[in-house]
Amino acid sequence: MQAIPSVHFPTTTVTNYIYTLVTVIKMKFSCTQENLRQGLSIVSHIANRSINLPILENVLIKTEEGGLKLMTTNLEMAISCTIRSKIENKGDFTVPSKLFSDYVSLLPKERVDIEQIDNVFTVSCETYQTRLNGIVAAEFPLIPTVISEQKFLVKVNDLRKAINQVIFSVAANESRPEISGVLFKFQPQGNNLSLILAATDSYRLAEKTLSVQVSGDNSLEEQISVIVPARAVSELVRILGIFRDVVDLPENLEIIVADNQVLFRYSDVELVSRTIEGKYPDYRQLIPGSFQTEVEVLKEDLIRAVKATSLFSRVGLNDINLIFLPDKTVKITATNPQTGEHSAEVISKINGKENKITVNYRYLIDGINNIESNEVKINLIDGISPCVLRSVNEKPDYLYIVMPIRQ
Repeated sequence: MQAIPSVHFPTTTVTNYIYTLVTVIKMKFSCTQENLRQGLSIVSHIANRSINLPILENVLIKTEEGGLKLMTTNLEMAISCTIRSKIENKGDFTVPSKLFSDYVSLLPKERVDIEQIDNVFTVSCETYQTRLNGIVAAEFPLIPTVISEQKFLVKVNDLRKAINQVIFSVAANESRPEISGVLFKFQPQGNNLSLILAATDSYRLAEKTLSVQVSGDNSLEEQISVIVPARAVSELVRILGIFRDVVDLPENLEIIVADNQVLFRYSDVELVSRTIEGKYPDYRQLIPGSFQTEVEVLKEDLIRAVKATSLFSRVGLNDINLIFLPDKTVKITATNPQTGEHSAEVISKINGKENKITVNYRYLIDGINNIESNEVKINLIDGISPCVLRSVNEKPDYLYIVMPIRQ
């Protein structure tokens, strides 16, 4: 019996044939480099290297009806962004967030074609081509859905400015968790609704009040408060800064408050964060109902005098003396045994008795810089009570308190 002759295929042909049989394109889409770069810049900042959970270093890329959704999380908060794209094959996958973001930012401003084959992400843009190894989306942490009837609208520019006016006062460490974040207090006032932002590290306090609206048909009968971690608030400001020069964006940002969570939604971006448990200090009891001395002084003159005097403050203590004299001047002094001493006088309007207080000049400058009027109002009882700063307006919406340095 004659043997059947064997057929020899070239090795490369066999390899390609087998590869074709087992290769499955799980996800395929195209988008502009600008849209992809902006989306990654929004979400990638919070992705951290984690030994226990390597997936936290990755960005989740998921195709949806509305476009392409990018998402990252550090388990304390999550950021998602939807960008326009042309979807050919639906799917989801995760790749290293920083690597992918850095790479896309260097691509030409042309169309980017991406497809997922097995556990590899292939990225093509003109002559640029790369393959990224990733992790399946099933390992990505589940992001909770925030559902609540407490929804508010606030002008995005007002909120960004208000946060910048208070966040520097947040406590730097978490030994007292309740002051390691920013207080968001929604408070009905007659027919109006206010949002009060407050932050303190127990040495100084900043408070800003702005107008908000209730989103939808709901109403707010009594005040509600949440403490939002400082990092989440900082991330919100950073994200809003990315949109600063973009036209045709919504005027308002939506805030949704739920049990133990808060959601900030702006355009196609969402930031959801846990809130800090505990009760925020009742700082209002620190603000006296009356004062012994009231001063009005030009902001720029005060800043210049404080900065000059601060050069002679003691290292670590940063102490300067404010002396309110009956001849309508504020005298600012400092003495350092190693460098010398300095004094400066600033012409001002003073009502009440002569007074004196010693404060940390850094804390004082922070408050003065965030007062928007050309003049600063300083209220004082004595040298052992809080020093209160406000703008000189009919209805000042910014309050700053500096605690004295006890001699």
